[in-house]
Amino acid sequence: MFSGAYTALVTPFNRDGSIDFGKFSALIERQAESGIDGIVPVGTTGESPTLSFDEHSQVVAAAVEAAGGRMQVIAGTGSNATSEAVTLTRHAREAGATATLQVTPYYNKPSQEGLYRHFSEVAAIGLPVVLYNVPGRTSREIAVDTVVRLAEVPNIACVKEAGGSVDRVSAILNRCDICVLSGDDPLTLPMMVAGATGVISVASNIVPEAVVRLTRLALEGNWVGARAVHRQYYQLFCDCFLDTNPVPIKAAMAMAGLIEENYRLPLCSMDDTLKERLRHTLADAGVELT
Repeated sequence: MFSGAYTALVTPFNRDGSIDFGKFSALIERQAESGIDGIVPVGTTGESPTLSFDEHSQVVAAAVEAAGGRMQVIAGTGSNATSEAVTLTRHAREAGATATLQVTPYYNKPSQEGLYRHFSEVAAIGLPVVLYNVPGRTSREIAVDTVVRLAEVPNIACVKEAGGSVDRVSAILNRCDICVLSGDDPLTLPMMVAGATGVISVASNIVPEAVVRLTRLALEGNWVGARAVHRQYYQLFCDCFLDTNPVPIKAAMAMAGLIEENYRLPLCSMDDTLKERLRHTLADAGVELT
């Protein structure tokens, strides 16, 4: 069900901190024109921790409307409270989202049994679930054994692997029938070699055509072509994480004239040295800068 290039969309803000829905729709239109397979609003890259419940639902509804059936919409509706994840996921289903991205509950450090019950309750709503394994942000890894159990739960369809381990792709696919998507741009190619079917990408906010091309070549088995794209954009894939995501990608998009560089605290702009490095990387990758 999940294959190709998906963009973990930024949430553009106005200078007063409000959501710029006009710019948000324009970004989705640009993604559609690039041939992207899906968008992922209100994930980590969308600064979901600083959005209110109402804003979460508004952004998801706006994404579904702007997508207009041209691409999948995987709504970020996870939480460290199961009741909150359920509420947000119900709203996403009502809005017409294709699926839900469910981050590993953070801060309260649930056991593997707790993770299994949490994701199972969300899946019971009926919307396809993409598990989001990102231990660097949650302090908890979804153990492979737990993924195997969850793969048997109706509606749990995919895993976004953002733990930096290509080995986990093989470990998961060798034991159960579930889709795996890369959650790290620099690891998209090696993860697809191991059997992942695509990527939920940060870099595709700025270079969507390149990420589409990379994943399509890989899915076709054209590893020489895919490797060439990977090498061309590898440094950009890495430099999208010079600072806490989504700070670098928002800075890059501002340099390209796509958005204004506005964040919600506690996130803020990175220092000038890192910005200059990012600007050089963008230029080397052929991105037009303003």
